[in-house]
Amino acid sequence: MTTLPKGIIFDMDGVLLDSEPLITRAAIQMFAELGLKVQPDDFHPFTGTGEDRFLGGVAEKYNFPFDAETNKSRTYDIYLEIIKGKLNPLNGVRDFIAKCRAAGKKLAVASSADRRKVMGNLAEIKIPADTFDVVVTGNDIVHKKPAPDIFLLAAKRISLDPKDCLVVEDAPSGIAAAKAAGCKCLGIMSSFTQDRLSGADWFAQDLANVPADAIQWQ
Repeated sequence: MTTLPKGIIFDMDGVLLDSEPLITRAAIQMFAELGLKVQPDDFHPFTGTGEDRFLGGVAEKYNFPFDAETNKSRTYDIYLEIIKGKLNPLNGVRDFIAKCRAAGKKLAVASSADRRKVMGNLAEIKIPADTFDVVVTGNDIVHKKPAPDIFLLAAKRISLDPKDCLVVEDAPSGIAAAKAAGCKCLGIMSSFTQDRLSGADWFAQDLANVPADAIQWQ
């Protein structure tokens, strides 16, 4: 008997769009305003963990004082200005969403980023939030990825068992969270190589090249 995923839960950054260079640029500017010079590579270990850790991990590295709310708010101020005209959906995103919707799948976004960033990103790439049945953000949970909480909540809000959901992720922390939640997982190799995403069930370079069995489980 063939089992089909009933729901598709998308991470945002690295899956629907690539904001990593732009949020890194905004964070570098924020730290520079405070008198700390940081490097783009400083942020890479914290990809996919949400801005509290993305920024806070770098501050820890340099033993620099960090106020999560104030520093994050300033970073978002900068970010939402610099993404204008510079952010687009990744290859295959629109077609894949349309294909899933036409097949009757429930759709969710589950991003560790704050709602302010998530909504700004979706508006900028012209895929409005109401394209999805639910949008879950870092503001909705206490424990961020690799904890499974965000995917468990997304599955609950689309009224599905996690085992009936396919999570689309691009970061090791997100893969770990998806598997801990009991979901199947498609690893998108936009940010990390396949060996770094080794916990995923399937792999693709982008949503234009999804393996057929990733959306038709046997």
